[in-house]
Amino acid sequence: MKLRTDRKYSFFTDIRKNPFSYMLIFPAMLYTFFYGYMTLPYMLIAFQKFNYTKGIFRSEWVGLKNFEFFFHSTSAAMVTWNTLKLNFLSIVFGTLVALLMSILLNELRARTFKRVSQSTLLFPHFLSWIIVSYIVYSLFSTEYGFINQIFKWMGFNPHNWYSESKPWTWILVSLSVWKETGMSAVIYLAAIATIDESLYEAAKIDGANRWQQIKNITLPLLMPTVSILTLLAIGKIFYSDFGMIYAIVGDNGLLYPTTDVIDTYTFRTLRTSGNPAIAMAIGLYQSIVGFVLVLVANWLVKKSNKDSVIF
Repeated sequence: MKLRTDRKYSFFTDIRKNPFSYMLIFPAMLYTFFYGYMTLPYMLIAFQKFNYTKGIFRSEWVGLKNFEFFFHSTSAAMVTWNTLKLNFLSIVFGTLVALLMSILLNELRARTFKRVSQSTLLFPHFLSWIIVSYIVYSLFSTEYGFINQIFKWMGFNPHNWYSESKPWTWILVSLSVWKETGMSAVIYLAAIATIDESLYEAAKIDGANRWQQIKNITLPLLMPTVSILTLLAIGKIFYSDFGMIYAIVGDNGLLYPTTDVIDTYTFRTLRTSGNPAIAMAIGLYQSIVGFVLVLVANWLVKKSNKDSVIF
């Protein structure tokens, strides 16, 4: 009892000592509680023929029929593959570019230029995908797009980018990396700032150059942070950036072979059928597979480095 009292006392004492810190986290706790936990009963819709008037507890049970609708459709394999492909490429290239940018920024000695460069990299993260979609259209528009204007200047015929699906895998991956690299680089920069400077000083005394210091000190000590961020990203690998794809591609059926993902397919199914049960079934499928992938990835990382896992 004494231990429990001490714990309670220390917790409330910490709240009194750091009230503003708890005030900052309170909105996030409310959001998580209402949208993360209070919505859990609605997963029952995935196994029902949902009726708005009867609600989630009185609607007719249909078992796995809503899941069968997705898995028996001709698009199931395509949208699953596109989701995995786009997210995997974004994770790999996003991590590599963010690591490179953070190391390069850390090597800069001019503080003003370093701050300007960091702010410039971070700026795309705060842009709406709607704004980005207009930028993309100005680049790839068939008649007036900047890239086609270059093609015309070079003597080539303009290319109709919005009618051919193959290039859009790399276009979307490039846009995702461009938009999110700055935020990831800031996280890696914060991790680099925690590295003990005495390690670099000892390496200098031993005659190590800057590249050798990065290779043998910076990169190994960044790996726990890289592993944790990668594990978190793997948890969302079945959730593509719906805002990005729908703002840029929209309902262009010509691009579906490489751009249609589970999220856009679910939204289109809900919009055309008006059946929330099917959308919930697909969403539950995404969540379960994402959870299993996190467990497997965490187990694999734990085998090699216990300090780089989430749990």
